[in-house]
Amino acid sequence: MDLQGRNILVLGGAGMVGKAVSRQLLREHPARIIIASIDEASATAAADMIRREAAPGTEVSACWGNIFVRWEYKDWPRQKILADPVARCQLLHDLLEPLAGEVKQDVLQNSTLYRFIETYSPHAIVDCINTATAFAYQNIYASAHDLLDAAINEDAAERLAVVEKHLLTMYIPQLVRHMQILHALMAHSEEANWPRLRVYVKVGTSGTGGMGLNIPYTHGEEKPSAVLLSKTAVAGAHSLLLFLLARTSPTFPAIKEVKPTAAIGWAQIDYGPIRRRGRPIPLYDCPPDMAYPVADALQPEGEFGQALPGKVLENVYIDTGENGLFALGEFSTITSVNQMEFVTPEEIARYIVMEIKGGNTGFDVISALDQSVLGPTYRAGILREGALARMRHLEKAHQVRSVAFELLGPPRLSKLLYEAYLLQRVSQNSIRRLLAMSPEELARACYQTIEKDPELRAQIISIGIAILLPDGNRLLRGPQCKAQDADDGWVDLRPANMTHWQQRIHTIQATTRADLQADAGQYSSRFYRIFVDPASGDVKDTIGIGDLAGWIFTYEDKGARMKS
Repeated sequence: MDLQGRNILVLGGAGMVGKAVSRQLLREHPARIIIASIDEASATAAADMIRREAAPGTEVSACWGNIFVRWEYKDWPRQKILADPVARCQLLHDLLEPLAGEVKQDVLQNSTLYRFIETYSPHAIVDCINTATAFAYQNIYASAHDLLDAAINEDAAERLAVVEKHLLTMYIPQLVRHMQILHALMAHSEEANWPRLRVYVKVGTSGTGGMGLNIPYTHGEEKPSAVLLSKTAVAGAHSLLLFLLARTSPTFPAIKEVKPTAAIGWAQIDYGPIRRRGRPIPLYDCPPDMAYPVADALQPEGEFGQALPGKVLENVYIDTGENGLFALGEFSTITSVNQMEFVTPEEIARYIVMEIKGGNTGFDVISALDQSVLGPTYRAGILREGALARMRHLEKAHQVRSVAFELLGPPRLSKLLYEAYLLQRVSQNSIRRLLAMSPEELARACYQTIEKDPELRAQIISIGIAILLPDGNRLLRGPQCKAQDADDGWVDLRPANMTHWQQRIHTIQATTRADLQADAGQYSSRFYRIFVDPASGDVKDTIGIGDLAGWIFTYEDKGARMKS
């Protein structure tokens, strides 16, 4: 993609890599760079810095807030959210409710990420947020211990609060919901009045700076650290979810991930106060005459030593971004040969911009996964016909029809297959007869089949699929019903649904005949011929229920496989 005149949103833009990416983008003369960060101070400071370096014609803006929560809480520290019962309840709703219908609209439109995209209409997004760290260092292990302690607490309100906090700490639901929102945004951007988002690049992580389980560096946990390995697990899950997103739709943006596997350094070298979590480390002393008995001094924190009033730790440091400030000794250790070593943010930025522009750097993780996974094979395609033939033979031998068991799901698949099967039966497996019947005749004939065939009826309702009768007011069902409406998973015998099926058949016939006409009798490899009779070369008159359901999932539900 040509970046000149484009809008680029840089998430995590106030960090080391984010600023390096913004500087690299300036060389491409975009119309606008939007620096997004967790808080106003860092976002505006980074935007001011980049603005001073920008050429005329490039606007630099700042926005801020936590993109993983809804807009009204974007500026709240996590501890404040967890401490507020109303906020916890709202975030649990946003996190755990099925993302469909009114819930989807509410969650999407109130998402901080949605608001950023709606406001700035980016053509490309570079996501420099260390998502794996953001989720994993919420520390589900500590939260689990709190939950176990709360189990014996007699105060119900306190127990509920601990349960809610624990649920909001679970990594995978947070990551999955983030990806669901990202997917919905990409689908929505095709319909909204925004410029089309063309590229999404994630700056990922291996979680260990490229080292293995023998990594010596933790933040004080055991080795190998469970929290650190959780970070790697989240990072790996994130990569595979991006891999799926990249295979979702040919109209979606290009999805890429650059995953540095070394320490990233550095932003600044200086002398001054050493800060931990943004605050200078106060100095304490413990002279020998204050020594404590070992048995009394084993707890990790407590009232020990004596404060040195007004004094804080000051020294020479190197700023490594989110990893904090390192001393000379620490930096020289971590970057030594056979340790993490390191990569500069400018190198990462250069590769990211190359990928956005369509270059092949060799560092796109999604492309690497795409090239290394094992997909469908020629052998399997050949064997498929044999498997289908054997199953049809056994159907005849046992005088049954093998339609759906609802073990694969979703209920919509079973519903479609049984509806197609009913249509096949009442039309004597003829498309011409099916189209010649009125919707009312089809509905009546399907109802009579259900009424007179208790074995078929039992199969349908026993797997959790209800049957909606032609009047639309009565439902046949068993003890389990896997869907809440006809579209999602009821066999629908109403005339309106019969009309819908006839429209589908007309569409299939029209597109198949158009393909045949475009092929001009050559029978070339341009088109799929699922609905073409190979003997006559014309549209088939028979109904294959699996092929029909596959067509619906591919074209109506836009569920096509991109890589075949």
